[in-house]
Amino acid sequence: MSQVIKKIAVATEAGNVSGHFGHCQQFHIFDVDMEQNTVLNVVAHDTPGHRAGFLPSFIKGLGVNVIISGGMGGGAIDLFNENGIAVVLGAYGAAQTVVDAYVKGELVSTGSVCEEHANHGNCGGH
Repeated sequence: MSQVIKKIAVATEAGNVSGHFGHCQQFHIFDVDMEQNTVLNVVAHDTPGHRAGFLPSFIKGLGVNVIISGGMGGGAIDLFNENGIAVVLGAYGAAQTVVDAYVKGELVSTGSVCEEHANHGNCGGH
């Protein structure tokens, strides 16, 4: 039987989910065996910087299937969706804990769309 591996990226700051995707320090990429509900590997990538439209293609290039963040702008959500990457918003807490909840089917996106970059503290992240 072959494994069903999903790559899950979490936008992070100091190991916790970032309140706003575009302002995160790193992405933690989790390789998850979805049949066994097991994290196989975790790699942290420093963010290559925030430029309009760049990060969704960067994340796609890492082979990611799902992106998890506290909040995200509508343009980024659209770009992820166009690239076949599921977006889960409204998450908070330790990245590992959030991924464990996602794998168990306990993490539900709140759709925390950031409307204005000037107010990035109001994106729904805790």
